[in-house]
Amino acid sequence: MEAAAAAPPPHGGPRAAARGAPARGLGRHEYAVLALTFASYAAFHASRKPPSIVKAALSTEWAPFSGARGPHRLGELDVAFLSAYALAMFAAGHLADRADLRRLLGAAMLASGAACAALGAAYFFDVHALAFFAAAQVASGVVQSAGWPCVVAVMGNWFGHASKRGTIMGVWNSHTSVGNIAGSVLAAAVLEFGWGWSFLVPAFVIAALGVVVLVFLVAHPSEAGLEVQAMEIEMNGDGGEEVELLGEDKKEAQANEHDGLELELEMGSQLPRAIGFLEAWRLPGVAPFAFCLFFSKLVAYTFLYWLPFYIRNNAVAGQFLSHKASGILSIVFDIGGVLGGISAGFLSDAIGARAVTSVLFLFLSIPALIVYRTYGSLSMHHNIGLMFLSGYFVNGPYSLITTAVATDLGTQDAIKGNSRALATVSAIIDGTGSVGAALGPLLTGYISTRGWNSVFFMLIVSISLAILFLIRLAKDEIVTKLSTRS
Repeated sequence: MEAAAAAPPPHGGPRAAARGAPARGLGRHEYAVLALTFASYAAFHASRKPPSIVKAALSTEWAPFSGARGPHRLGELDVAFLSAYALAMFAAGHLADRADLRRLLGAAMLASGAACAALGAAYFFDVHALAFFAAAQVASGVVQSAGWPCVVAVMGNWFGHASKRGTIMGVWNSHTSVGNIAGSVLAAAVLEFGWGWSFLVPAFVIAALGVVVLVFLVAHPSEAGLEVQAMEIEMNGDGGEEVELLGEDKKEAQANEHDGLELELEMGSQLPRAIGFLEAWRLPGVAPFAFCLFFSKLVAYTFLYWLPFYIRNNAVAGQFLSHKASGILSIVFDIGGVLGGISAGFLSDAIGARAVTSVLFLFLSIPALIVYRTYGSLSMHHNIGLMFLSGYFVNGPYSLITTAVATDLGTQDAIKGNSRALATVSAIIDGTGSVGAALGPLLTGYISTRGWNSVFFMLIVSISLAILFLIRLAKDEIVTKLSTRS
């Protein structure tokens, strides 16, 4: 890894490369960034998975989660994490647009490992106080909130101008499902030794990867002395000029611009200011997609936190599965989610319509959930196939909105490609979605006591509301497409 010629701005804002350094291809560095950010956020999700895997065990053998009020308290434990995560997310996005992304992400991963390990320690120290579990979950939510704005900002720095952004982001965003799968397998594999180990193993993984991030992550091409092809740099002068660095030789680029431009860029004096929180909310498309994600993520996180519990308490072909088998079987939903996210990204690139793609997947997820609830218990084959289908359609729009859509909105023409808006916009969208993610598992803890049909009805209503928020944008996309063809 090459060091930057001069100290980069906090998260590597746009600037020219060092004097005399030729523009080079970014392939090797891009692959490294993809791998590190993918592994980082997969580790975040893996460390969130243990609570869902150990739910059934806690509800039968560990006070204060055993007994009639056990599901309520387990739901409250979920909301402790998710509400803290959602509230802290808005501040984390604001911070990520101003901080050193490598250090912030690495520190968040180390702190997340410590919080996850604290929950596991409760088993070994025989802790039964609800307040301890709630406090550990709140701490975990706060430190994990920095993860998403950081990885999205890093990806935006390297791939913000990619023509196939939806496909790239769709494949990359499979880290969510891959992390869920890895967390489920790790937590379920060691559950028989005591549920505390289900927390300690993922805690070690995310902490170890945090060290790797601190040592190796390059948050912006400028930190490696590179220029990004087709990177637009806005000038703050009266003329409002824009400069495009097209990977040309340094001297040729200088010949096309006035003499003071290079000095200003290298001094960082022309970096765009970080966008304000309320200003980001007013950007076109931000509010509709944010509120759509509120309901979409409510559904996705209900499955994330309650699916193993649901499988454990609903017979498949007349037989109830063990805690371990239920946890491992639940990964089928996430496998469907991987392909759903990739498919949604590819389709949205192909038709050039993010809202239409999201509405399509949301609409098809309604019959998928109805069929899974109705026929999933007939046999193991029915359960696996219908669970896969549900994960495919539920996670498709969730994946698309949190990645490609957030990047689109954070680099749109309304802010002239201001890269320092990306973390704030992505935090607003994912933070709003995380409020819904907190509400879903909490409601499920109460509604499930009345029967699982009521839970699925709540999920279908949520999906319907998510569709409503995007109807206008989807209509505009269709009208635009038709008008360009005529």
